[in-house]
Parts: sequence; structure tokens; C-alpha cells
Amino acid sequence: MSKKGLVLGVFLVILGIVTGLVLSSRMGVQEVLLAEDSGISTSSKEFLEKFNQSLSEVAEKVKPAVVNISTTKTVTLKDNPFRDFFEDPFFRRFFGEPFGHSRKYKSTALGSGVIVSKDGYILTNNHVVKDAEEIKIKLYDRRVFDGKVIGTDPKTDLAVIKIDAKDLPAIKIGDSDRLKVGEVVLAIGNPFGLSHTITMGIVSAKGRSHVGITDYEDFIQTDAAINPGNSGGALVNIDGELVGINTAIFSTSGGYMGIGFAIPSNMAKAVMNSIISYGKVIRGWLGVTIQDITPELAKHFDINETEGALVTDVVEKSPADKAGLKRGDLIIEFNGKEVKDTASLRNMVANTPPGTAVKVKIVRDGEEKILTVVLGEFPEKLEARRSYRDNVLRGVYVQNLTPELKKKLDIPEKVEGVLVTNIEEDSPASEALRRNDVIQEINRKEIKDVDDYDRVVSKIGKDESVLILVYRAGGYLYITINP
Repeated sequence: MSKKGLVLGVFLVILGIVTGLVLSSRMGVQEVLLAEDSGISTSSKEFLEKFNQSLSEVAEKVKPAVVNISTTKTVTLKDNPFRDFFEDPFFRRFFGEPFGHSRKYKSTALGSGVIVSKDGYILTNNHVVKDAEEIKIKLYDRRVFDGKVIGTDPKTDLAVIKIDAKDLPAIKIGDSDRLKVGEVVLAIGNPFGLSHTITMGIVSAKGRSHVGITDYEDFIQTDAAINPGNSGGALVNIDGELVGINTAIFSTSGGYMGIGFAIPSNMAKAVMNSIISYGKVIRGWLGVTIQDITPELAKHFDINETEGALVTDVVEKSPADKAGLKRGDLIIEFNGKEVKDTASLRNMVANTPPGTAVKVKIVRDGEEKILTVVLGEFPEKLEARRSYRDNVLRGVYVQNLTPELKKKLDIPEKVEGVLVTNIEEDSPASEALRRNDVIQEINRKEIKDVDDYDRVVSKIGKDESVLILVYRAGGYLYITINP
């Protein structure tokens, strides 16, 4: 190669390098200008793109496992607005049978459910399928099946239904105990009938109890939008695992207000497995009555702890009695888990199978002790006395009014009677009596305990009205209940 050709070649190489640097610089400046124009840095955009992609992947993974549940039931409507007035024995004596008639019509409702097994088991809320005469399940792929109720548990507001199908997209059930406040969660359901709606939020709180929704409460609170129709739907974590069954909202308008509640997946799983295996929910039983610890009580019992469940009584020959638990013991741990209050202990015991040997840590006389308790099966008859008589007080649960209950509910010492602990929705007394009412008289007969209550209620006829004296919220009130 000649000297002139060599020089020309070097010049061209240098020119290419310079041109590349200039173009690269211009492109870099252009990217910076674009970033400045949008006001969003490249790193932020990359993070949001990954976040969006992650949420979309979770949503696509879990949507097929959520179903639409529609139910139908027959409702009786009274045409005559004065019918109850004329049902009074005084008016019937002079005017005979009341005029008018009842009209029946079909009522439909919508809810959600979650497929938890490939062979067709579905978890939902008890209130979604309660009293339903027909249940239709619509899948994500638009197939529709008839649903059959396998079992329900009103105490946790859970129900298990089954459809005749195979190879369904079942969701993976996660460990709700591992959830942390602040974690991102998605709620999936059918609010207002809008199929497979997904909303996002965080875990606002855990272990919510004393909400007044169910007997056993350990709710996950979330700000993910939950509306009517979401009941029974899925609350999932970022791994696409079921961590809760959406159950209720706190609202003054009937719609979303930023507070929703979900039943933890661990509680739902225990209830579901018991229903599928035994056809009912079998709960563990310790055999104690308990109350929350207060600073005043802690001082009297020489206790430094601020959390726990104080034993107020031990049932004779119960698992607790056999293990050596005594009145005045403070239970601070159950099976290795911290006991915060009475609600948390009650849930732990209920979710532990009967026959399980557990370690219970207590504080007695200022010292910690560990006792081993073999749990029994919860005897329903000990929870509260229920009236099974076919009269106006059917479906009313009562229990003896103890000094501990009086103190807890701020009931004066002089008040005697039986405490109303629950009233079934279809009971004639559901609109007249309230939970925590103290029944003192029935038909002018004094009621001091559950034996008095049973004796008087057993003599009430099917079509007989009753007059009840109750103590409620600091005052006395006469109530009439008609059949």
C-alpha cells in the first residue's frame, strides 16, 4: 500500500470514530431531554414497568380460580301492612282471621367463591349461600355448573360447595400467619355482578376481632376495594396465594369506604378440611372461661404482662382441669404462639384438632409455668343453652349471667337473669331481642338462670305471644314477641 493510501485509510478510521461519538452523544442527550420532558427518570420507569408486569402476572394467574355465585330462594311477602296488628288475640276475638294474604316470590343474589381443589371444591361465605334453593356457579371460562352445599359454618361465616367438574384451576392456599401489615394484596371477586374485578391495596391490620360479624373473628383488614358481590372472593398475596376470603366491609353508605375484612386462609383451611372430612366443623376445647387482662387486674394478680387471657373458671374434668390450670392463671402462650387477648386464644384453641397435645405457658403467682394440655372436642351444649321449642323463642341462645360477664359488660350487680348470646336470623325474636340483653322475666315469671329459662320456655305454645322484661344498655324494657 502506498503512503498516500495509508494516510487516507487512517483518516477514514478517525472520521468514523468521531462520527460515532457525536451520534452517541446526541442520542444520550436526546434520551436525557426525553426524560426531562416526561419528568420521570429512567430508573423509575423501569421500576414501575416491573411492578405493573408483576401485578398483571399475579392477576392472570389467580383469576381463573375465582367464580361467580348466583343464588335463588323463595321469600314470603305479607301484602297486608296491618297484618301483625290484627294477629293480636284481642282483635282476632272480635274480627276473626286477618284479611289479606302472603305472596311468595323468587329472590336472587350474587356473590363470589374460590376454587380450592381441581375436583370442584369451592370456598365461599356462609351468608352467600344461606337458605339458597338453587346455586349456580359460573367459571372464568363461562361454563356454568349447579353448586351443592357440602357444609356451612355460621360461626366463621364460611361454606364449602361442590361442583361436578374435573381439572379445574385451583388456587394455592398460602400461610396467612406470615402476612405482614403493609404487604400488597389483591382482592378478586364479582362486585355488583362485574365478573372478575381486581382491586389492589395493602394489609391494613391483622387479628381484628370484636367486630361483631361472626363468633370467631381473626380478620385481615385491607384497604383493597371490596363491595357488595365481593363476598366469598379471594384475597391474594404477591405470590398469587390465597391468604383470605373476603367477607365484609365497614361502611355507612353500603359501598367501599377503605375498610374491608377477610377471613385468614389458615382459619378457612381448617374449617374447610373439617367440613370435607366430617361433614361439620370439629373444634378443639380447652375447658376454661377467660377474660382480657387489664392494668387493674394485673396489679391485683401480681402480673407484669399487659397481654394474655386471664382464667376466670375451669370446667370440672375438662382438658384444662386435667392439665392443672387454675382460676387466676394468665395464659400468655398457646402451642408456641403468643396469646394477645381472649379472642386470639379462642381462635387458636378452636383451630387446633381435638386430641392434640399442646404446650400452654401461664403466669401464676408471678412465675411462668408451662403445662401440657391434650385438647378435647368442643361440646356445643356448653357454649350456650338454645331453645329448640317450636315457639317464638326458638333460635335464641342464652347462658347464665356470671360475675365476670357482669363486669365485662358493665351490668349492675343487682341485675339477675340469663344473658342472650346469639339469635338466629329466622327466629321470631330476632327483631325484638338483641345480643347481650339480660332476660329477667318471661310472661311475668322470674328468670334467674338457664334452668328457669328452660322451664318457662318449654311451656310456651307454638302460636303464643310472650311478654319479656329485659335489661338493656343501662335500663329496663318490656318487649312483646308475636309468632
